[in-house]
Amino acid sequence: MLALLAACLAYGTTPSAPQVFDPSRSDPRAIAVTDLVMAALGGRQAWEDTRFLYFAFAVERDGKRIAYRTHLWDRWDGRLRYESRGKDGTPFVVLIDVNSRLGDAYMLPKEARAEGGAAPAAPATPLKMDAATAKPLLNEAYEAWINDSYWLLMPYKMKDPGVHLKYAGEETRDGEEYDLVELAFEEVGLTPRDRYWAHVNRKTHVMDRWSYILQDDPPGSEPTVWDWKGWTRRGRILLCPEKVTHRKGATLKILHPIMEVYDTLPDAYFTGPGPLPGGMGERSRPAG
Repeated sequence: MLALLAACLAYGTTPSAPQVFDPSRSDPRAIAVTDLVMAALGGRQAWEDTRFLYFAFAVERDGKRIAYRTHLWDRWDGRLRYESRGKDGTPFVVLIDVNSRLGDAYMLPKEARAEGGAAPAAPATPLKMDAATAKPLLNEAYEAWINDSYWLLMPYKMKDPGVHLKYAGEETRDGEEYDLVELAFEEVGLTPRDRYWAHVNRKTHVMDRWSYILQDDPPGSEPTVWDWKGWTRRGRILLCPEKVTHRKGATLKILHPIMEVYDTLPDAYFTGPGPLPGGMGERSRPAG
C-alpha cells in the first residue's frame, strides 16, 4: 500500500516535546498567514468547539481504490472507533483511547457491516479478540488515526505544539498568487524530521495545495505536491474531501467519501462494536 504516514502534531509527542506553540521560534509573517488560514476555515473557536468527526480515508490509484477505512473520533475525550478490513477481507472494529492507546478489537463476520456504514437488517454478533490478537490492530488504529486525521486536518494544526513556521516566499500558479509557509517539527509526531509547505491562496486564505519531503525520502528528493480540492463546510468549519497528485505516471487521490461533524453522539458508538446507523455519513445529521 502507498506509504502515506505523516507527522501528526500534538499526538505521539515525546516526553520532552513542547506543550504549546512557541511563537518566538517562528517567522512573524508565517504566523500572520497561518492566522488568516484559521480564520478562513471558520476560526479558532469554531475548531475548538468541534467535537465529533466521522470520516473515511480512501486511497485511489488511477481510479482504482487500494485502501479504505473509517474513523469516528471524539476530539474532546480522545475516543476513537476505527473500522477497516484484515488482509483476508474480514472487517474489524477497534475501540481505542488515543491518549492511553488502550482499547479492544472485534472481528465482524463479513455480513455484519457493509462498506460505508450501512447496517444489514440482522447483523451477526461481533467477536472480541484476545489481547495478543488485538494488539497489532490497536497499533494499526492508532497509526492510521495519526496519518488519516493529519490528511484531513493539517491546516488546523499549523500552530500545534512543536511546530516551527517559516515564510518561504511567494508563487504564482494558474493566475493565482500564493504565500508559502514551511512547517518543521520539534520532537513531535511519528516522523518529526518531515518538512511541509502550505501553499495558501492570497484571495481565499485557504490552502490549495501542500508539498512535503518526508524524513525517509532519499537525499536531494524534490517535494511531493498534492492539490487540495473542494473545500466544503461541515458544521462550523471547512474540510477538504479530495487531495490529488501525479507521481511516476500515475494519478493518486486521497478521498474522504464520508466527512461529517456532529455535536452529540451516543456513547454506545464508542463503547460497543455494534453497527452504526445506516444514516451515519449521510448529509442528514451534521452539526451546525
